[in-house]
Amino acid sequence: MKEYHWATLGCGVIANQLAETLAKQGRTLYAVANRTHQKALAFAQKYHVKKVYDVIEDVFTDKEVDIIYISTPHNTHISYIIQALKNGKHVLCEKSITLNEQELKQAVALAKQNDLILAEAMTIYHMPLYQKLNEIIQSGILGSLRFVQVNFGSYKEYDMKNRFFNKNLAGGALLDIGVYALSFTRWFMSENPKQITSQVKFAPTGVDEQTGILLMNEQQEMASISLSLHAKQPKRGLAAFEKGFIEIYDYPRAEQASIYYTEQDKKEVIEMGKTEYALLYEVMDMEKAISQKGDMYLQYTIDVMEQMTKLRNDWNMKYPEEE
Repeated sequence: MKEYHWATLGCGVIANQLAETLAKQGRTLYAVANRTHQKALAFAQKYHVKKVYDVIEDVFTDKEVDIIYISTPHNTHISYIIQALKNGKHVLCEKSITLNEQELKQAVALAKQNDLILAEAMTIYHMPLYQKLNEIIQSGILGSLRFVQVNFGSYKEYDMKNRFFNKNLAGGALLDIGVYALSFTRWFMSENPKQITSQVKFAPTGVDEQTGILLMNEQQEMASISLSLHAKQPKRGLAAFEKGFIEIYDYPRAEQASIYYTEQDKKEVIEMGKTEYALLYEVMDMEKAISQKGDMYLQYTIDVMEQMTKLRNDWNMKYPEEE
């Protein structure tokens, strides 16, 4: 398989992890683009990145760039995605991939039109553990899914200017941490839930600070999700089936799951993959999807974005770009 040239758009935590991930393969990032040029220069020096752009938009027209990893604030994603796709670049974008369903539809159409891979960097879909669990579920040993329960709670400093609570930076629990919980739920559900109800508590800035979500699909598989930006909770996910249940802690990058077989009163611990390699699995799957003209669970991304858009519509919560 050919060696693809990666460029990072953004120099934050995820961009650093991407550079470190490629280094584990004996590779380096080809290019870096950032709104603050000095930060891009420092990043390039740290990771021996070959190319730094004086103008951020130059990353889109560089013929040597194959894949752009976008890790800028949520509300900038769609603009950068469109520019990348129009210039023939494959895109792996941090979650949430867009602000809403309409933006994502626009991006998906453009990717299909230009025969490009567009993907959200959702670690859950690429961790080996989830692939193994799917095999076990498909074997039928656990029976049919009945209920999914997911928690994600962070305790963020109650500063309305930081990105978590800033409406101008598309803050709020749903797009920041809720996307993980909904993606976990979607992985186990046999089809997208259409019945969605919720309760929400808003921060003073008007973004969602805390929410409880209930979902059900046509197969009557149900889910309950609890999110908070101001109350720590364990990142715990549970999928309950007719004949047992799966429990996972730290589920966004999980390497271990416990399966409880209720009929046999037996517990099995499954270990697969490594948390520290989460981005490596994404990189490998992205390159495989490009070389084999495959897919990066885009339909799951579309389904989750549909759910998040409905939730925010129900809350009448819009970001400035949506007004």
